[in-house]
Amino acid sequence: MSQSTEHIDQQRAEVDIAICGAGPVGLCLAALLVKRGVAADRIALIDAKTVEQARQDPRSIALSYGSRQILQEVGAWPIAATAIHQIHVSRRAHFGRTLIQREEFQLPALGYVTRYGTLVTALAALPALAAVHLLRPVQVSSSTEQDDAVELQLSDGRTLRSKLLVQAEGGLFGAQDDKSLQRDYQQIGIVAHVQSSAPVAHRAFERFTDQGPLALLPQDDGHGNNYALVWCVRPAMANELLALDDAAFLAALAQAFGGRLGRFTKTSARNSFPLGLNARPAATARTVAIGNAAQTLHPVAGQGLNLGLRDATVLARLLASEAGSIGPNIGPDALHQFALARKTDRSLTIHLTDVMARIFASAPDGALSQTLLGLSLGLVDVVKPARRLLAQQMMFGRR
Repeated sequence: MSQSTEHIDQQRAEVDIAICGAGPVGLCLAALLVKRGVAADRIALIDAKTVEQARQDPRSIALSYGSRQILQEVGAWPIAATAIHQIHVSRRAHFGRTLIQREEFQLPALGYVTRYGTLVTALAALPALAAVHLLRPVQVSSSTEQDDAVELQLSDGRTLRSKLLVQAEGGLFGAQDDKSLQRDYQQIGIVAHVQSSAPVAHRAFERFTDQGPLALLPQDDGHGNNYALVWCVRPAMANELLALDDAAFLAALAQAFGGRLGRFTKTSARNSFPLGLNARPAATARTVAIGNAAQTLHPVAGQGLNLGLRDATVLARLLASEAGSIGPNIGPDALHQFALARKTDRSLTIHLTDVMARIFASAPDGALSQTLLGLSLGLVDVVKPARRLLAQQMMFGRR
């Protein structure tokens, strides 16, 4: 894909679909539309970052097996990624654990861990997107929805008119919208890459502590690190952990996680971010939100990006006709169908992550709700159908 904004050089231009956000979800949507026959030159991708900034993004992301299938469909797989063969879920210092294994589902992996920049690079390089209008770095200054189109004023002074606007930007936690489902968990996510003395190959861990979930995702990044860490704690503890030197931080991690991986011997620089839920209304007549622009989730179970890729799959299917052109319902009818089609999957995923997050974010340490979650983990491990249902929702959702 071109890295410039030369495709649209006139002051005022028209397209069929404008996608605001050229991250993995926005890029995947564009690729799916082109694959289904939509003319690439009738699609515009708008992003505030340069291509190089996106490629250098070091964040680790978890892809479900279902997301791998979507990426395969558009030709963006394989990529550099570490496969997850097992997921070990447990409750610190309490009864209750479950082990989900790929063999139960006859799959090569339950999911994968990769870098954000790696995924964006693979998607942006797809030949199918070469003729898509890529406008970056540029922002949308304002948008005006009309009866038959949305008019966008861009930060570089140009005007873009589109039949449909897709919001696919990053998270919108904290946006002021009375119709949004919002929740501030009063938790901080601490992320880093760590090394252990006894790693278990291809096994991911989700450990529920009194402060919140602690995830260790297997990731061989070529620098001696074994795991990507996401540690969710309350703000006071986050401040303490971030102030520690590396040795003290690794000791605190070992105390919270236990000895399943031996000693933690190395950590990268740590970063942190506030955690919350923001699920916005599905759409207006000619504007629709997908991915993090539609629902910013707690990172427990790593479902945010995977839910967004499923959004992109369903939207592309509804917007493109069987003949491979923009369907007759590109406006309100298609967006109404999209909202209905995504309601169940979005609701299940949002409420599952929300319940798990709130149990630890708001309940006192050792509360009955925390104990009941631990017991439920034990039951999930014993009752095979329950374990399969949980795993299938996390891996494939509904699309």
